Amino acid sequence: MATLVLDNGAGSAKVGFSTDKEPKIIPNCVMKAKNVRTRIFIGDQIDECKDLSSLYYLLPFQKGYLVNWDIERQVWDHMFGKDCCKVDFNETTLVVTEPCLNFQSIQEAMTEVLFEEYQFKAIYRCNAPHLSQYKYSKKDSQNQQCTLLVDSGYSFTHLVPFCKGKKLRDAVCRLNVGGKVLTNHLKEVISYRQLMVMDETYVVNQMKEDVCYVSANFTQDMNIARRKGAENTIMREYVLPDFSHIKRGYVRQKDDPTDKTEGYEQTIRMNNERFAVPELLFHPSDVGIQEMGIPEAITHVLSKVDEELHPHLLTNIVLTGGNCHLPGFQDRVYQGVRSLASDEYDVATFLPPNPMTYAWEGGCLLSQDPQFHKMVLTRQDYDEQGLAYSLEQFDVS
Repeated sequence: MATLVLDNGAGSAKVGFSTDKEPKIIPNCVMKAKNVRTRIFIGDQIDECKDLSSLYYLLPFQKGYLVNWDIERQVWDHMFGKDCCKVDFNETTLVVTEPCLNFQSIQEAMTEVLFEEYQFKAIYRCNAPHLSQYKYSKKDSQNQQCTLLVDSGYSFTHLVPFCKGKKLRDAVCRLNVGGKVLTNHLKEVISYRQLMVMDETYVVNQMKEDVCYVSANFTQDMNIARRKGAENTIMREYVLPDFSHIKRGYVRQKDDPTDKTEGYEQTIRMNNERFAVPELLFHPSDVGIQEMGIPEAITHVLSKVDEELHPHLLTNIVLTGGNCHLPGFQDRVYQGVRSLASDEYDVATFLPPNPMTYAWEGGCLLSQDPQFHKMVLTRQDYDEQGLAYSLEQFDVS
């Protein structure tokens, strides 16, 4: 029987069969372009759009929760259809993720949609950190007893401790800071200082991914950013796309003879914004978000579990999610936790080669487990037992 793994993130969905080497990464949204009024772009169809300025987004997720099922159905229809995965629903088991601390009503709606509208043969619902922990414990860990998962994604950052494969539910922590907050803050800063870009979410998100990094020493970098001329090693010129000569923005290299776009471009000067924006992951209160930073949240999670678990969790901190792609993220988390943790404990962080797809890879690995067929909920069981039974099957709260 085929197994389809869907890590259904709020920003992007990672989808593919368990036999695939890597997933398709598809924007989990529907977009409308300013210059194309006759069609909408679903997921990765946006690659067909020639002008990506002022895109209008229709998002199925709000504040990290799946609330707009009409939009999500359009994205799923595209992902499951002939242009993407060509799913034979009657012969396919689906492994699908949902947020930690998810509402029961959303869990019920998801089960209903997957069985009654799409007619999957069986499903397995879980949290993305559960799949990441499974892969870490089976493939990448020397100590399989405890894992502290940090999943920093589009809407939230979740911190989930595991012991012997079981989620310690009372210690799960959620920070209301993710990639969306960083992109929106960068839009506001650039619009206030240089150029109005509040409608350019797509372009500014690319800019964030291209030039932003996590500072190892914020004060030192801020002093460097104040300098002028060659002494300022942080400042970068970012060339904005005009979608006729320049299709995608890029960082201009000084004295680059291969740069043929001079004269066409509009540039933005990225200075302290490069590291001040990602700093929100570590000091959200800088912009009035009353939340802990990631290192403080890790110590808060430790305070919720038995002290004998502390050394095991501190040496198995696993970093996943799209924000972990920011250069310097792993070192900064390590520095922060090391400064807050007791000196008698070692601290170790693990960053996978591709933290965004790590949960999907865990789902593929789980589907090969000999006990996997006992974990799933089949359509026959759902028809006979009903929704209440389906909620008891999975630990996703």
